Amino acid sequence: MKTYLPLLIVLALASAYGFWWKRKEGAIRSNKAIPGHRLSPAVLGEALGSRATMVQFSSAFCTPCRATHALLSQMVISMADVKHIHIDAESHLELVRELDIRSTPTTLFINKDGVEVGRAAGTPKREQVLAALAAIG
Repeated sequence: MKTYLPLLIVLALASAYGFWWKRKEGAIRSNKAIPGHRLSPAVLGEALGSRATMVQFSSAFCTPCRATHALLSQMVISMADVKHIHIDAESHLELVRELDIRSTPTTLFINKDGVEVGRAAGTPKREQVLAALAAIG
């Protein structure tokens, strides 16, 4: 029995970490915004949505980035007041550093004034995106 105890401890810790990671992945957080920082159309290279804009940072070899892009692009088709902007993180390293983007895909949810009100690291679920957009108003 003594020989199995370390194995059981490692399995329990690994399982706990896996559950935590799965729950955190794609979750939209509102406490990450940089106070007073605004993203303007000049910085993003495109006009903002009249209600909200989802700014997705991706990299070329990121498989979850493609799934996120497909989800967000498809969602904005039926939302005239929401825009999806895709930014290649590798080509915009200064902006990535400034916004503290640590992984791809990362999606910023910004309001009509360009203020970040939430962000999702990883691929968010459709319901999470809809809830984040509803919170923007």
